[in-house]
Amino acid sequence: MKIWEFVKVDGSKVRIDSRLYESIGLVDGGYVYSTLFGYKGDGAKEFELILSAFPQENYRTLTHVTIYMRDVPGATAQAARFLGSRSVNILNSISLNAISDTMIIWKMLVDLSFAGEADIISESFRTLKDSDDASVSKLDHIEVKPADIGRVFRSNITGNEKSQLRCSAPITMDGGAFDTSVEYSDILKDIDGSTAMIILDPESWMLSMTFLRKGTELVRMMFSIPDCPGSIQQVVDHLAEENVNLISVFSKVKICYQTMTLDITADLGACRHSVDEMKRELPKALERMNGIFELIEYKKLN
Repeated sequence: MKIWEFVKVDGSKVRIDSRLYESIGLVDGGYVYSTLFGYKGDGAKEFELILSAFPQENYRTLTHVTIYMRDVPGATAQAARFLGSRSVNILNSISLNAISDTMIIWKMLVDLSFAGEADIISESFRTLKDSDDASVSKLDHIEVKPADIGRVFRSNITGNEKSQLRCSAPITMDGGAFDTSVEYSDILKDIDGSTAMIILDPESWMLSMTFLRKGTELVRMMFSIPDCPGSIQQVVDHLAEENVNLISVFSKVKICYQTMTLDITADLGACRHSVDEMKRELPKALERMNGIFELIEYKKLN
């Protein structure tokens, strides 16, 4: 599943594909909470906006809960009753059949502001199961773990001298677009026509909107490569030798154990060759690799 896209900024607005923002609980016309970060150094990132349906002060009590239950009528109601009776507030969630007619998995993001510590939920469930309590008869087991959303606000894990510039008031998303000028016009002054990379973080129910530096030369390269160990390594090793900075890598099998596609978006701003030269050099490099490699698309993105 592809969880990112590259878009052009239109004035101060960044349009987001609905499949991305709806996946984290954002709705058109609804509030979006955001925090702006700045990056120092030589990387492609200059600014990054983290978008969420929840204010930053709530992150401490947000928790992942996964309930495994039998695929029978009333199981979901039993799970919701178990959580509701313990003051667990269910926020975003998704339920799906893991094995048809056997198991249902309900994954959710919950707020424990009124429920206490996460361990209390797990311990309460184990106590009921051990005593064969009818209130959890249709539930198999429960997993509770911290959402740890606050990790994206820590500057010591990226190595890119990331710093928080501003945490804004909620902004209403209009027409699937986020308008940066409402809260950040004094910082994001010259982004019209620039490229923004939008990444979905499904674990944290967040979107990252990264504004790339001027001088970044984004290129999308699509390869057909053998479906065998070492194929991807050969391609990315060559790109590393050319000083190409990989932004995203996406692979997908076409014919099992025969061929696969390798979809790479990269920054050629510091590459040994120009964008046009690289387009001519790549097919020659692929011919020297061990196997049948083919460049099937090469497209400049900005």
